[in-house]
Amino acid sequence: MVDWLKRILGEDWKVAPAGGLTGDAYHAVKGNQRLFLKRNSSPFLAVLSAEGIVPKLIWTKRLENGDVITAQEWLEGRELKPQEMQNDRVAKLLQKIHHSSELLHMLMRLGKKPVTSDEGFAVIKQNIGRIEGIHRYPAVEEALYYLDFLLPETRGQDLVVCHGDLNHNNVLLTDEGNLYLIDWDNALIADPVIDYGMVLKWYIPMKDWDTWLNKYGVANNQQLYRRMFWYLLLDSLHYLIWHYDRKETWKVMERLTDLQELNEQVRMTILT
Repeated sequence: MVDWLKRILGEDWKVAPAGGLTGDAYHAVKGNQRLFLKRNSSPFLAVLSAEGIVPKLIWTKRLENGDVITAQEWLEGRELKPQEMQNDRVAKLLQKIHHSSELLHMLMRLGKKPVTSDEGFAVIKQNIGRIEGIHRYPAVEEALYYLDFLLPETRGQDLVVCHGDLNHNNVLLTDEGNLYLIDWDNALIADPVIDYGMVLKWYIPMKDWDTWLNKYGVANNQQLYRRMFWYLLLDSLHYLIWHYDRKETWKVMERLTDLQELNEQVRMTILT
């Protein structure tokens, strides 16, 4: 792939892998010019760039083998530190994304269908049902009970564009002070609580949840918390199954611990 990229850019460009799980990202340098290149990014990248949510898209080119290469401006900066996810700007950036009709229309044009809670529940039950032995864990059965019990609370919500992988590694703070949300491979149309619930769970002390939600632009209510914990349980079960299928025992144990903690939070904050 590096040779293909050099052929596109010219031999005077230095191209090197930029890391990442997929191995499809590259860093290109020529003098003072720097680009971030990626193979087969979603066409969604164009509207994200236009909305100022990701670094500026410079060009897109299709290779002879059918691959599509995108080039974005390379910005000096760093990932946010976990404690920095409490910053007001993270809440405001999420609010902008979730309220963008342009993002929603583009994702729908690309064929994305809204993901409902009923569909998510059906899929997780099917996946758990096919795995022999997973029912021996009491936390799994308890989580399934809560998902079934709280499912009606999740219906009838406005579904918006969600990032789907809200962690501090995907929030870029540039040296110039600009904030971007990167890595949109898991984008979906769903309840926005999927995104901000993840932020609250992993980065915001529970005593500060109401304050953070106010910064985002919603008022706390019991239904919101029920929805949030519903999706957190669903997400936890999804990753538990993912690691179970791959026989990653220590990861399974880690996810079970997380699931047990979520179950306890539901018992203490939702069912009491």
